[in-house]
Amino acid sequence: MTNQTREIRLAILDDYQGVAHKIVDWRQIPGLSVVAFKDHVYDEDELVERLYGFDYVMRIRERTEFPRSVLSRLPRLKLILATGMRNARSLDLKATDELGIVVSTTDAQHQTTVEVTWALILALFRAIPQETASLRAGGWQTTVGAGLAGKTLGIIGLGNMGIPVAQIGKLFGMNVIAWSRNLTQERTSPHGVQCVTKEELVERSDVITIHHPLTDSSLGLIGAQEIDRMRPGAFLINTSRAQIVDEEALIKGLTERRIGGAGLDVFSIEPLPQGHPFRTLPNVIATPHIGFVTQENMEEFYTKSFSNLKAFLAGKPVNVINAEHPFLPDSQVAKQMHKSPLQKL
Repeated sequence: MTNQTREIRLAILDDYQGVAHKIVDWRQIPGLSVVAFKDHVYDEDELVERLYGFDYVMRIRERTEFPRSVLSRLPRLKLILATGMRNARSLDLKATDELGIVVSTTDAQHQTTVEVTWALILALFRAIPQETASLRAGGWQTTVGAGLAGKTLGIIGLGNMGIPVAQIGKLFGMNVIAWSRNLTQERTSPHGVQCVTKEELVERSDVITIHHPLTDSSLGLIGAQEIDRMRPGAFLINTSRAQIVDEEALIKGLTERRIGGAGLDVFSIEPLPQGHPFRTLPNVIATPHIGFVTQENMEEFYTKSFSNLKAFLAGKPVNVINAEHPFLPDSQVAKQMHKSPLQKL
């Protein structure tokens, strides 16, 4: 490790659960000062002011975005400790390359989001929040839930998360259909899934779940037209990216009871503002983007980021990504994208 002539400063952003100093011992790096921020900064000017005196920044997934307009105003910043693989849209890698900022990242476990997806589906079908609230209030049964067997599960994006979601649906006795722009029956058949058009999926599904990456072509993929064509009692699940769904159209459909409900773990603004309809609509089950938030993932993020920082200080950066190579070469996502035609969404 190189000798430091002054204190070096690391900012850890959006440490909502206050775990930054519990998983690793940053004191093992001489001369390192670590400040963990539990609150989120929305405004770019405030973010620049907060980070101006720091040499390194660690961010948890995409909780804080780093566009060029922020990066260019942080002349002291030399290293971003990113976490997970989906960094390209929320972190301007072209700008970091040009500004000489090294970006080192980590792998992540992906089945955790599959777990939250099914938690939301089951909670909606069986009215779990309403029944637990009734029980706590001294009441008893208040709803008549619906079973999964024989229902149709529609999956948008049959990739590394869509496939296990489909497998679980089949175990519940559901009929599973899927759609994405480049999906074919040849690709879905090995999983016992029927490939359909987008229109068929929207109209036939009792529950639609999104497992599609956010790209320019997937922005607003589910809009007013799709919501209008959903079955009256159908549910929409989004544990992928909020921008894939037209939020205003979804709120309108939920408010007017044109669909049965929604299970949401991602939002266009995070943390979700106070007073937002998703906090109060009775046919919404919303979780605060916990799809990846597990002890195992946090240990992965912090221990690997600690190692990445030590390697950078030793003059030998590792797990580096850039605009040309935005994924870790040995990451699970990169492996699956390379070998599986199902990743070509």
